[in-house]
Amino acid sequence: STFESGSNTWHRYTAWPPAEAKQTNVYLHPDGTLSLEPPNSDPAAFVEYVSDPANPVPYRERPISPTYPGGDWRTWEVADQRFVDHRPDVLTFVSAPLDHDVTITGPVSAQLYASTSGTDSDFVVKLIDVFPENAVKNSSNEAAGPAPGEYAKSLNGYELPIAMEVRRGKYNESYEHPSALKPNQPTLFPISLRDRDHVFLKGHRIMVQVQSTWFPVIDRNPQKFLASIYTAKADDYVKATQRVYCSKELPSHIELPIVP
Repeated sequence: STFESGSNTWHRYTAWPPAEAKQTNVYLHPDGTLSLEPPNSDPAAFVEYVSDPANPVPYRERPISPTYPGGDWRTWEVADQRFVDHRPDVLTFVSAPLDHDVTITGPVSAQLYASTSGTDSDFVVKLIDVFPENAVKNSSNEAAGPAPGEYAKSLNGYELPIAMEVRRGKYNESYEHPSALKPNQPTLFPISLRDRDHVFLKGHRIMVQVQSTWFPVIDRNPQKFLASIYTAKADDYVKATQRVYCSKELPSHIELPIVP
């Protein structure tokens, strides 16, 4: 049995994934949209950002509360991701509002075609359920939306993480034998987002975020190849330009096990 989030119901399956679940590609487009239609744009179409290890993307909203005692550390994996929306080093791709419920049951993965100007890089992918702005009725003092740091008090526009995972470039070919990436060379980064059972409800939107730091959940990648990160010195940590390709030849996408 699994608990299906979104519908908030328990389900029992005779096989996993269910036979009716169909692996469906949802494509990242260079204009920031997400859709079932594959990109049909310029072969070199991409979006890019600069990743700076000296200014990493935090894993939860700052100021970060104490981990113990109390605090919100225990719930950070479902925290509203709007706190990174303003960052230039986080890419966002979002679908149109759904005209029907979309159920995913089974393994989820990202197939990310990307490059870096460095010789090593991390790529973090987040699959997010975006609630509509009218998810709950606003009171008069909520009409303008939640104030900074107040997202948890309203589900209106909430960006709920469904799956989040990282891929470190130097292990792309082998975990036993790490190797340097070729600068500015498009490479396929297969990223498992593990098994899920979730319903994106009608009126919600599906979002994908891509970034290259996730501190301190993942240690900062120097973005310069080192056989062991433990030998890294301060000047080994360098900025890098990251590109995510969204073209017919290099169609970055999410694979979702959609149940009709």
